[in-house]
Amino acid sequence: MKPSLSLFSLTMITISLVIGMGIFRTASDVALAAGSPTVFFSAWIFGGLIALCGALSFAEIGARRPVTGGYYKIFAECYHPSIAFALNAIIIIANSAALAGIAIIGTDYLIAAFKPFYHISESTKIWIAAFSILLFFTINTKGLKISAQTLNALMILKIGMLIMIIICQFYLPDANPINAIQLTDHSHGFIQSLGLALIAVCFTYGGYQHTINFGGEAQEAKSKIPQSIIIGVVCVIILYLGVNYAYYKVIGFENLKTATSIASTVGEHIFGSVGLFIFSILLFIGAQSYLNIMLMTNPRIMQAMAADQRIFKHNTDIHVSENDPKIYLYLFTGLSLFILFWAETFDKILGFVMVLDSFGMALGAATLFYFRKKSQENIGYNTWWYPWATILFIASYLFVALSIAIDKPMLSLTGILVFAGLVIIYYALQIIKKKSKT
Repeated sequence: MKPSLSLFSLTMITISLVIGMGIFRTASDVALAAGSPTVFFSAWIFGGLIALCGALSFAEIGARRPVTGGYYKIFAECYHPSIAFALNAIIIIANSAALAGIAIIGTDYLIAAFKPFYHISESTKIWIAAFSILLFFTINTKGLKISAQTLNALMILKIGMLIMIIICQFYLPDANPINAIQLTDHSHGFIQSLGLALIAVCFTYGGYQHTINFGGEAQEAKSKIPQSIIIGVVCVIILYLGVNYAYYKVIGFENLKTATSIASTVGEHIFGSVGLFIFSILLFIGAQSYLNIMLMTNPRIMQAMAADQRIFKHNTDIHVSENDPKIYLYLFTGLSLFILFWAETFDKILGFVMVLDSFGMALGAATLFYFRKKSQENIGYNTWWYPWATILFIASYLFVALSIAIDKPMLSLTGILVFAGLVIIYYALQIIKKKSKT
């Protein structure tokens, strides 16, 4: 197919990959972990710097490997097949966990819409989230495809709501007391509080790395992929800093700590009970659309992984249907539901996602060192501040992983065991394959 994605389209893809539903929920988790406005804003600023360093690094990786499905293919090229298999499988597991988390966020907004009329228990909330996943699973088994117009409309809705929240702060009184600024809370030091806050911040800033998956469809990919990633991430940083300050000013820092449906609370402060209802319903719809996107794309990633002979080197006679990824849809949906009922809360899902994502993001960025060593070719773009930007990015994600290990050691152990188990599964598959040939 002739490459058709322009710089504008690629930039919008980058922004849409980052601005999912996290910004409408995770600010509460960041505020609670930070304990003070100083740590809260430090986390969002430092998280933006981390995202920018990641954008600079993945921009060069995308320029060096402008191919379709580039994000999972770089692992297959740069690491041992067993490690590549485990890392790519971890990406799928992290995405399924993120899907479960987004389903919970959507349900929180539905609950906020009907809270004045009906009380919904926590156990019922999980079943509503599961029903949402199963609904779009059923739709996808029928082969339904979301049009580009729907995706664009969804992004306009989300960006429009963020901009409206940012603008409205200038017309509302400050909800914080004069003495609200303090260094940190009384339970943690600055560094520990910052590390805990960065868990949710990095989750919210993530996604831009998947832009390199569109390298095969981009016009002038070696120049447009880097430009789109950097421009998109800078736009997201500006929006996130603006909207988090609006959250802080409109509803107050203490209320922000406990607001699970932040945008609804802000809508209520701006437009009253009608604003709460409208904001809640719109964001519930936004969450459902995100579920559909995830259920469309991830089974196809799994399908491409199964057919990638660089990972399954011995499986040369594997035949994967290009037109029927339903088996992968069943697997991905089942995995998402398992994580939903296992974790039950967004907080636990968030920690689990970031344990796995820390592996993938750090090792993904590290492939730049391999590509630089392998070829000194001038591709038209080189990472600014190399290698320090890439080193800072990797070190930051290791810091996030360490923060999770200290705060939630069982989640970290689970992530390590999942990775080790996937490596074992890879070798088991190779043994079974060899035996079937003899």
